[in-house]
Amino acid sequence: MKIENLSISYGQKLVVESVSLQIMQGKMTGIIGPNGAGKSTFLKGLIGLIPCESGSVTWEGQSIDNVRGNIAYVPQRNSVDLTFPITVLNTVLIGTYPKLGLIKLPRKKEREIARKALAKVEMTDYAKHQIGELSGGQLQRVFIARALAQQADIFLLDEPFVGIDMTSEALIVEVLQKLRDEGKTIIVVHHDFHKVARYFDDVILLNQQLMAYGETKATFTEANIVKTYGQGFKWGGDQ
Repeated sequence: MKIENLSISYGQKLVVESVSLQIMQGKMTGIIGPNGAGKSTFLKGLIGLIPCESGSVTWEGQSIDNVRGNIAYVPQRNSVDLTFPITVLNTVLIGTYPKLGLIKLPRKKEREIARKALAKVEMTDYAKHQIGELSGGQLQRVFIARALAQQADIFLLDEPFVGIDMTSEALIVEVLQKLRDEGKTIIVVHHDFHKVARYFDDVILLNQQLMAYGETKATFTEANIVKTYGQGFKWGGDQ
């Protein structure tokens, strides 16, 4: 994914400024930065969920708009209306819609895809439950299953590990790493320093501007962390 001079504003405030980089295909890339750094905004801007002031995003030479059906996006859980009366299975089934076309309805094939996706996140037993009945970790698994049902090549996840149990987090990481090993591209907004080195092949350090980007081992360093978070940040050594 090639990003060139991407800038995004909210009103008169520039939130993401002139970011250029190339996110490597078949890697699991983390986006790290302080609160208010524009991480979620950057993620949404990559796939056109919010308008950009300037810049371009391409995938294998094509505009990102032309490959939208091949992109699975998992938003923050707090952006979802949990009172909406929909079952777990039907939530996952929504992931099959992009490849159905405008007038087609999901059939047996799509339901089987959704069931297999639920099985991968160990949520088969909850297929008939309403999504409002689930815990935070269970709900996040369902959102991952919905993304899996889309059978995409690019997966973008916004803070998927916030407020979930360790079992769900470990399972989701395992699913994402398997996708990466299959050649999928995974991009994750993340906040927990202690797991960056374990989870991500590459890391983007962002604070409105691009502060650093590259392989995690070489990039997630004290110097780059201080550059991103400021001199007052206390580095705790190997994370």
